[in-house]
Amino acid sequence: MGISPSRSPTGAPRPCRSFSPTPKNDTSFFGPVAGRVAGRIARGRFVLDGKVYHLDINDGTNTLQGGGRGFNKVIWTVKEYVAGGDSPYVTLYYRSFDGEQGFPGDLDVYVTYRLSPYELGVHMNATALGRATPVNLLQHTYWNLGGHGAGDVLGHTLRLHASRYTPLDAEMLPSSGRGAAPVAGTPFDFLAPTTIGARIRGVVGGRVLGYDANYVVDGEPGEMRPVARALDGASGRTLELWGNQPAMQLYTANWLNHTKGKGGAVYERYAGFCLETQGYPDAVNHPEFPSQIVRPGQVYRHDMVFKFSF
Repeated sequence: MGISPSRSPTGAPRPCRSFSPTPKNDTSFFGPVAGRVAGRIARGRFVLDGKVYHLDINDGTNTLQGGGRGFNKVIWTVKEYVAGGDSPYVTLYYRSFDGEQGFPGDLDVYVTYRLSPYELGVHMNATALGRATPVNLLQHTYWNLGGHGAGDVLGHTLRLHASRYTPLDAEMLPSSGRGAAPVAGTPFDFLAPTTIGARIRGVVGGRVLGYDANYVVDGEPGEMRPVARALDGASGRTLELWGNQPAMQLYTANWLNHTKGKGGAVYERYAGFCLETQGYPDAVNHPEFPSQIVRPGQVYRHDMVFKFSF
């Protein structure tokens, strides 16, 4: 996700460390926003208000993370920032135009990252301009509470506030007609604190190399509520995630393979985990799932807070 400088409230040029978008062939997704619709869309098509839309195909026969030039590969503008004080923040802006990657209508997107003592808040808003469109944004941050060079996260303890998940087929798409299923008695059960590696072999097979599953978050969608808690016993560091979305994707860095990281580190499979609040995958083709359609005059709101302790 590249960043373009804008102006500060005083009119001074905004500093910027990078003007480059994510490399074209990058599949690691280190920290970007995914969109316009995160996750997979079956066959890269959907029907909205009686019209069939065809999207960019970039994952076999499907669309993944918004297409080959999703929001992770565009230039965002810094709209506002505060660098000092107890709650520094930066707000980024991007306009996604009608027809971009096949999606209908212009879409104004704002993402704010806000720091406070022991917390990181991410707040995403999107407004449809002129035409209805699906929207499902996602923050793709990797975590390793032991430190980025500490090896794998299989020993991290994880607790999820999710008693259901969406089973997937061989193409990593929601199984037709099954909807959400209970996690009880499956390797996807993290209702009680469990190490990530305890049952991971039970989900491996075919294209699945680890956890890459959508969980239905308990509680009322739209309300901020607890989503997950992770603990690294060796360091004593804890992460708690709160969010307002109906679902969350657990991903265990299954496709990292001798990936070059910061400080000369090299990241291998399971070097981190992602806790990604979101809507259901392929919801545009599943009327039984919560709708992701945003119509003109409506505002998509997606909030999450990562809380740290040690």
